[in-house]
Amino acid sequence: MAMNTIGNKNITVEEIEYLDHVLEKLHRAKDTLNYSFGICKQIGVRDSYEENETDRLESLSSKFARLSDLILKQVFKTIDMLDLEEPAETMRDTINRAEKKGLISAALVFIQIKKMRNKISHEYVEPEDLLEIYKFVLEYTPALFDAVERIDIYCRKFKTG
Repeated sequence: MAMNTIGNKNITVEEIEYLDHVLEKLHRAKDTLNYSFGICKQIGVRDSYEENETDRLESLSSKFARLSDLILKQVFKTIDMLDLEEPAETMRDTINRAEKKGLISAALVFIQIKKMRNKISHEYVEPEDLLEIYKFVLEYTPALFDAVERIDIYCRKFKTG
């Protein structure tokens, strides 16, 4: 089992390969979200939408939920593992730890993103709630893109040593 030494931490080649796999998934999810975001930015925030616009905003919302889920549940856990940290007890702890590491700009933003992700994914949404979701997703998608950039910068330390 080959090892890299990062500071005083030994990281196996297998762990680096797993990180690469996770980061590849992260970038694919970001790219698909970015494509939908470019289209939906043109649509913008309104009080009502045409059916084809609603379809595009639904797609954007789904991709937003997928990327936020990947960041919160897989990427942060992988980074914590490589940093030799115990798993966080709660999602709020995970988010606060990510903020301290500089993986996200603000914990409160990601707490809101997590809540909206749950609303998108798990709850029956009333038609009037859709406008709130679309507005939120259009406003907060750049925070996900920023997090991906920060994650890339942070993970460079695992690949050099």
